[in-house]
Amino acid sequence: MTNLEDLPIRSDLVGQVPYGAPQIDVSIKLNVNENTHGIPESVALKIVEKTAHAAIGLNRYPDREFLALRGAFANFLGHDLTAEQIWAANGSNEVLQQFFQAFGGPSRKAISFGPTYSMYPNIARTTLTEYKELPRQQDFSLSADYVAEVIGSEKPDIVILCSPNNPTGTPIDLDVIDAAYQAFDGMVLVDEAYQEFSTGPSAISLLAARPRLVVSRTMSKAFAFAGARVGYMAADPAVVDAMRIVRLPYHLSALTQAAALAALDSGEELLASIPQIISQRNRISAGFGKLGLRAYPSQSNFVLVEGFEDPKAVFESLLAKEIIVREVSIPGCLRITAGTEAETTKLLGELAILLD
Repeated sequence: MTNLEDLPIRSDLVGQVPYGAPQIDVSIKLNVNENTHGIPESVALKIVEKTAHAAIGLNRYPDREFLALRGAFANFLGHDLTAEQIWAANGSNEVLQQFFQAFGGPSRKAISFGPTYSMYPNIARTTLTEYKELPRQQDFSLSADYVAEVIGSEKPDIVILCSPNNPTGTPIDLDVIDAAYQAFDGMVLVDEAYQEFSTGPSAISLLAARPRLVVSRTMSKAFAFAGARVGYMAADPAVVDAMRIVRLPYHLSALTQAAALAALDSGEELLASIPQIISQRNRISAGFGKLGLRAYPSQSNFVLVEGFEDPKAVFESLLAKEIIVREVSIPGCLRITAGTEAETTKLLGELAILLD
């Protein structure tokens, strides 16, 4: 059997392994920040109806510009956005990849502030973009002065700011985002995959006078739509035109467009679980504090917990109890998604026994 090393693969891919968190069939899945509440049956039936109608025309290519969906996203986001300021793709990772294809590439450099989302270096690598991760402050926050100083020193073409940040849950203040924008003449992308769980303002409010600013979102988290793979972004129409140049034609299927439109039509029902998720997030934080661990303040649907002497052992012990959480690269830490009330009860109970 042929090995990967036997093929004439790109030299920068030699020794690399595919990205992916463990997909293990257990009762309680708290490792990839999915919405554990699922889609209400009434909404599911609307999605089925919409996609069934789209299926009749599957002999034809889908709407390449998907203006109806882009307009629906613009209406959802508000801020007087128009369809021409919206782009969408198969998950926010594809949005980010297309962004890097347009604004990154050979001889170009992207930076971010870590620890942060582990897909950024992967996307940079596949688009032949140099990537560098600079450290956050000790509490994982960022200041305007620090970000501007780093940008001035590193001279990047792209700056990525994840807010709220994955895996720490830390939000980024708007003055920090503006400082990053003013510090150079490159592109600033704010990844707001978890913004619906935050009480802070969105960077979308900054778009009007900043044509080099991009804000990406996803339907995977708050909308409980991870399996549909729908991500989107808001930006100046010229940025959207750049995305249209690098995308593959007909990249967003007719079924995906129909499902996303149905979900947006039922947005109020799908987003109704957010207060429950926030409540369980706060309950997890308080519960871990009582166990003598440190839960970092989070504005996301997960909590980063510090203080485990052997995080790997804790991960394995929980897995044996049908609970999966996320191992991270931060020493002594695990990241835990906020689940249902019953899931939180089970998690805290098992950890109390384990750490006793």
